[in-house]
Amino acid sequence: MAPRTPHLRTTAHRITKALLAPALALGVTVGLASAPASAAVWNSCDQWGNTTLNGYTLYNNIWGSGAGSQCVWANSGTDWGVWADHPNTGGIKSYPNSKKVINRTITSLGSLNSTYNVTVPSSGAYNTSYDIWDTDYDYEIMLWVNYNGAVGPLGTAQGNVTLGGHTWSVYKGSNGANEVFSFLRTSDSNSGTVGILPILKWIKDTKGWMGNETIGDVQFGYEITSSSGGLDFRTNNLTVSSS
Repeated sequence: MAPRTPHLRTTAHRITKALLAPALALGVTVGLASAPASAAVWNSCDQWGNTTLNGYTLYNNIWGSGAGSQCVWANSGTDWGVWADHPNTGGIKSYPNSKKVINRTITSLGSLNSTYNVTVPSSGAYNTSYDIWDTDYDYEIMLWVNYNGAVGPLGTAQGNVTLGGHTWSVYKGSNGANEVFSFLRTSDSNSGTVGILPILKWIKDTKGWMGNETIGDVQFGYEITSSSGGLDFRTNNLTVSSS
């Protein structure tokens, strides 16, 4: 939950995503403009709207200052989407996401994998990302599978690495509350499978940046900076599995 910069990610966002944030009086009352024709099983335009469906927790999660309107809908925890109309004023406005709780130490995991399939707009400023937290919220690991517009990671570049089936540009930084490790895919992808455990082991064993942390939340969603006029973000399918 930490916004960064080159862009303006200010990590208050991550704590807001993982915990609850200060209540902001936002007028998020627009109807579900672009929800699927068939009625979704759940939808919300509330700032902190959330629900649990088939083992995943969905959050609308409008946390940034100057946010506009945003509504989330879901057919399940793995089939959901967002309509968002946020002004082009810089700074992250929201991170609508679906979360799976793991609660396992890195060394106790035999595998931690995810598949994703998304449909994202060609305009606006956002990233499609995993946000992975340890249970103490000391460390945040972000995996950006695609991004568009004026967005960028927190911290300094650490070079490229191929892990979990993808090649990433790695950034390391701190938001003042926790360490942030960002992995930006070197080319955009709208679908694929990510081996998350090799990334965690690389951070722990190869780089020594953290210890044998207990991994709490694996979140997947859209970190939206601007979507002026209203844009649709759709998660066609998402799975998070561990052993």
